[in-house]
Amino acid sequence: MRLAILGLLALATLTPPSRAQVPVFTTTPENSSIKFFVKASVALTGNFDTWNATLKFSSPDVTTAVLDIKIQAATVSTGSGVKDKKLKSKDFFDVEQNPQITFHSTRVVQTGPDTFDVVGDFSIRGVSKPETLKLTVEGKGTGKGTIKGTMAFDRKDYGIDGGIPFIKIADRVEVNVDLKVNQTSGPRLVYKQ
Repeated sequence: MRLAILGLLALATLTPPSRAQVPVFTTTPENSSIKFFVKASVALTGNFDTWNATLKFSSPDVTTAVLDIKIQAATVSTGSGVKDKKLKSKDFFDVEQNPQITFHSTRVVQTGPDTFDVVGDFSIRGVSKPETLKLTVEGKGTGKGTIKGTMAFDRKDYGIDGGIPFIKIADRVEVNVDLKVNQTSGPRLVYKQ
């Protein structure tokens, strides 16, 4: 009996067999940015000061990536206090009721040696719809690099139909993502040729 207990204790102290290793990446916010552009009679461009992006993989296959972006809508910055206040209002982001703008990828398709279509659920103002983020990867195979991409959407599809006095604003909004990433562990990613 004593031998059986000692055997169980010895098994409990051994490390469990390791699961298959996956690539692990981190983003570097201080060198990254999320910006937006709307064609308007007066320039309407800006960025968000507070956001978080994670990139996870279930295997070394690059298409198993899951990209999550969470933006604090109240940190919008256009360089104009008047525009920022209007964008935070109920007519636009409605930050009181909907503090986050999110993107959660559901599928990644490699479209070229360094290009990808990242399909995901985009949510703003409590409305969620599928959108595609078109990405280009720089630094492939080095363990660090840049992910740059653009996603365009119609603001009226998300209930953003407000205006700014004396400024004519287009419906199309373009979001530009520029993420610096570093691989911290795991095997290198496998791309299709």
